[in-house]
Amino acid sequence: MNLQETKLKNNRQIALWLLAGVGMIVIQVLLGGITRLTESGLSITEWKPITGALPPIGDIAWQTEFEKYRHTDQFKYVHQSFSISDFKFIFFWEWFHRLWARLMGMVFLVGFTYFLVKKKFSKSTVTPLIVLFVLGGIQGAIGWIMVKSGLVPEKYFVGHVELTTHFIAALILLSYTLWFAMSHLNPRIENRMISSQEKLLIFILIAVFFQLIYGGFMAGLKAASSAPTWPSINGAFLPSQINELSPWASNLINNKLAIHFIHRGIGYLIFALSLLFLVKSNRLIHWDLYKKTSALFFILVFIQILLGVTALMTSTNTSTFVYVGVAHQFTAMLIVMSLTVLLFLSKNSRSMKVELI
Repeated sequence: MNLQETKLKNNRQIALWLLAGVGMIVIQVLLGGITRLTESGLSITEWKPITGALPPIGDIAWQTEFEKYRHTDQFKYVHQSFSISDFKFIFFWEWFHRLWARLMGMVFLVGFTYFLVKKKFSKSTVTPLIVLFVLGGIQGAIGWIMVKSGLVPEKYFVGHVELTTHFIAALILLSYTLWFAMSHLNPRIENRMISSQEKLLIFILIAVFFQLIYGGFMAGLKAASSAPTWPSINGAFLPSQINELSPWASNLINNKLAIHFIHRGIGYLIFALSLLFLVKSNRLIHWDLYKKTSALFFILVFIQILLGVTALMTSTNTSTFVYVGVAHQFTAMLIVMSLTVLLFLSKNSRSMKVELI
């Protein structure tokens, strides 16, 4: 095997490792969504990186953990009727969410060690790897800051700003890992992209970024149930209450109905932009991979809007809302991933074929 073939083989192996990480991040974000929707996030009141990997063993250990939770305001004012059995249910989701994070860290660490020892990394890979581990560490720190935001007096749930920061950081880590993996899939340069499409793609990226932020605000504030109607917001398209907080800027972050209005508005904008992008891609670009990814992106946006409407209409039905909410979050990740692929194809080689593994 010559040097070029060895390099291609190493790159494919690294890409597989990174794609495994992408899959684990997707599962981790879904577990985070289930943890949030089942109100499980404050069930573990301490961060124990090593011993916390094991759940409580025996009745005494479970009772000890339950007593810690009983001191939280969430228990006192929201879950005061909880039995030890109810506590074990919410404890499981938070524990599993943290356990999966540990497993994910192990997969990245073991893979990194293996490729390092086998000298499969090129010099150009070192800096992106450092960034990857830094992003992972930051995400873990943000997660604990988020939990602590709900363990203070008069707080029944984690702060919606902290929750949104945790969510956005996870999606940044997901996109970065996917981009990193794709960079090892041996692209071959062909033609140039249409510059107008690149500009439109960047505009869509900005819109999706703010939409994800307001989706996080919706989730953190449990805003869906405050206006479980569509297409109106409690009978109005522009509720009069969207300006009721002072100072005015506070409405953009803390006013549930204002957040409803913004989140829905950006959703409609993204749908229109994704449709325009699809039409222009089919008309201007003769490249099957790019056109198919554009079509996938539009389909996902359409499905996401349907799920968003369904989530609103079922937000007062707790059991149904959990499933719809998780599906809504999963589709958001697929949208981010498809957008990442489009940006990668646009940025790298402008128009190329990717030789998949």
